[in-house]
Amino acid sequence: MPEQPHPLVEAITPLVERLNAELVAPADARADDICLAWEGEPVIAVRLLAPAPVSSSAAAAAGAGAAGAAAGATGSTGVQGLLAEVADELGGPLDRLSRSDKQQAVLMLEARGAFEFRKSAEIVAEALGVTRFTVYNYLNRAR
Repeated sequence: MPEQPHPLVEAITPLVERLNAELVAPADARADDICLAWEGEPVIAVRLLAPAPVSSSAAAAAGAGAAGAAAGATGSTGVQGLLAEVADELGGPLDRLSRSDKQQAVLMLEARGAFEFRKSAEIVAEALGVTRFTVYNYLNRAR
């Protein structure tokens, strides 16, 4: 019978997956890994992986252009990932969507937590080809 994972490992696994990281045994941990202990005993280590390079087609699909540079400056790579997901789901570059599809994109982004990131409204506005004020209007209409 397989051994049950430690409760700490079980609790952090969804976060580790979302961060595009991996779990490694403490014995295999490197200096830059994050070792986690439970009651003073090492349980697991988290290895942060380098972000996958974004292809130019993925950046174009997200309408990222200048927003990509802004995201790097603000540390909002999570917003860029969410923009790419929404662009894929809606079937094209965000800045070429109809007004109603842009409103839907903003709602999808809000549901996924995109607006929790710093400067996210500016990044989303740039990707959609609208103003920040328009993004806030879309959010307010939905509420």
